Amino acid sequence: MPAAARDARTGLIGPTIAATVCFAILVSLGVWQLQRLAWKEALIARIAARIHQPPAPLPPMTQWAGLKPDDYEYRHVAARGHYLPGEILVFRSSAPNVADSNIGPGYQVMTPFALSGGGTLLVNRGFAPLAWKDQPALRTAPPSGEVEISGLMREPEGRNPFTPADEPAKHLFFTRDPAAMAAALKLQSPAPFAIDLDADPAAKGWPHGGATELNIPNNHLSYAWTWFGLAATLVGVFGVWAWGRAKGRGSQPEV
Repeated sequence: MPAAARDARTGLIGPTIAATVCFAILVSLGVWQLQRLAWKEALIARIAARIHQPPAPLPPMTQWAGLKPDDYEYRHVAARGHYLPGEILVFRSSAPNVADSNIGPGYQVMTPFALSGGGTLLVNRGFAPLAWKDQPALRTAPPSGEVEISGLMREPEGRNPFTPADEPAKHLFFTRDPAAMAAALKLQSPAPFAIDLDADPAAKGWPHGGATELNIPNNHLSYAWTWFGLAATLVGVFGVWAWGRAKGRGSQPEV
């Protein structure tokens, strides 16, 4: 074998290893996104099945400690009890599932609710505009006395590095955190979940019920194609580069 060809092959070993590692990483990311796609599609199907079911009885307080979010998230339930004084406002940048979707930012109004069977929980009575906080004329008080409510069970929301800090002393939160909200309101035997109240077409004023965010983003297929496309591009670019390098080295005359 001519020395130039031998040097060309030797010089390709390091870049080939690096390109192979990068290719494997890109493909694995694409496969991971396909797995996430399957998970997200199953989640969306589960949500769609649960929200359209007739309301089932809320799990009793004795079962709360063993509940897992995947088992109850978006379950349609009904419960009896009465509203308690106080409220928590959870800031939202838009109004999901509200007729006037251009209302802009506002709050989810979380009101404590004492269950007839024992325990308390936070009920999201719906969305209200920012002005609701300081304009009593916009407010609609919860019904008094014992009532039956129905809505969707919701797990605690996660935080990210950009989520503002909650202000429990002001009863202002930026994530739906039932435990922290219950502590701010000094509730006894609070549930680890919250309830998003169903919409009531006959209700007037704010908040508007039925404000559950049901638009679940599902971009995993496009993400997968992006990673696979980058892997294919890497193969093409490296192949052209390696062929050109080998050809250039092979054409050099031996000395």
